[in-house]
Amino acid sequence: MSGKVLLASPRGYCAGVDRAVDAVERALAKHGAPVYVRKQIVHNLHVVLDLESKGAVFVEDEAEVPEGAVVVLSAHGVAPDVYANSKVRQLDVIDATCPLVTKVHMEARRFAGDGRTILLIGHAGHEEVVGTTGQAPGRTILVQSPQEARTVEVPDAEDLCYLTQTTLSVDETDEILAILRERFPAIEGPPREDICYATQNRQDAVKALVPRVDVLLVIGSQNSSNSNRLAEVGRERGTPSYLVDDETDVDPAWLRGAGTIGLTSGASAPEWLVDRMLSFLGTQGFDDVEVIAQAEERVRFSLPAGVREVPVPGV
Repeated sequence: MSGKVLLASPRGYCAGVDRAVDAVERALAKHGAPVYVRKQIVHNLHVVLDLESKGAVFVEDEAEVPEGAVVVLSAHGVAPDVYANSKVRQLDVIDATCPLVTKVHMEARRFAGDGRTILLIGHAGHEEVVGTTGQAPGRTILVQSPQEARTVEVPDAEDLCYLTQTTLSVDETDEILAILRERFPAIEGPPREDICYATQNRQDAVKALVPRVDVLLVIGSQNSSNSNRLAEVGRERGTPSYLVDDETDVDPAWLRGAGTIGLTSGASAPEWLVDRMLSFLGTQGFDDVEVIAQAEERVRFSLPAGVREVPVPGV
């Protein structure tokens, strides 16, 4: 008897990731190798290795980029000093920051300009949080958990606002916000919530999937916030859930005794990894695949300045 795979939809690349990866490939087509990329363009091991094979050079800091060279800024966004340092070094900057992250940066600057304290809900050390904090470092306080929401101290509870990292758990963020609103009734948020459409949609798709599966596999890298959240959503609902870079990370013991496997991929994982996983699961007896569709995504972002007119590589 064959096993079944329930394949979540939507899954995989979001518009911001697609734009960022496309920007690096077009920069390579325009300028030739090497093109430097500050940090991982997106948090996926396979994407980084693929772009390295095409001539991208990943660096941790803009100071590592030779003066006058081309540098692509990652989808996660950067603090203002990165732009200033790049200008001093006369770097040719291609800014691949996701437009939804740019929106959060603009909100941070607006709130700070009004003299308000910003409670930023997010994970310490994540590149997006570093970039957002850098917009108003003297006015931003990081809140990472419901526990911190209960204890955070603010200079003025009547002049308070909040922003969020775009790739958080929707449920945990709602819990944190409920605590903050109870403690600080005057707190205000942005006109529209910051958690991105793709993060919300992928978590909703997993919620629809997990009641029907015995095991959930999430394709994504360990440093991918949105991918980690997908596995957490499964675990919180009592389903064994595993985050894997690809099919070689799957322990066959996870599949023993399972009749139905759930499969999804984080917003920075390319679809060809899903194809590989489905082929692997077929060899394990899970050869009946059903797509569980929750939403249709039509979001597209225009390319960054500097590569908009470059033809699509390979076309």
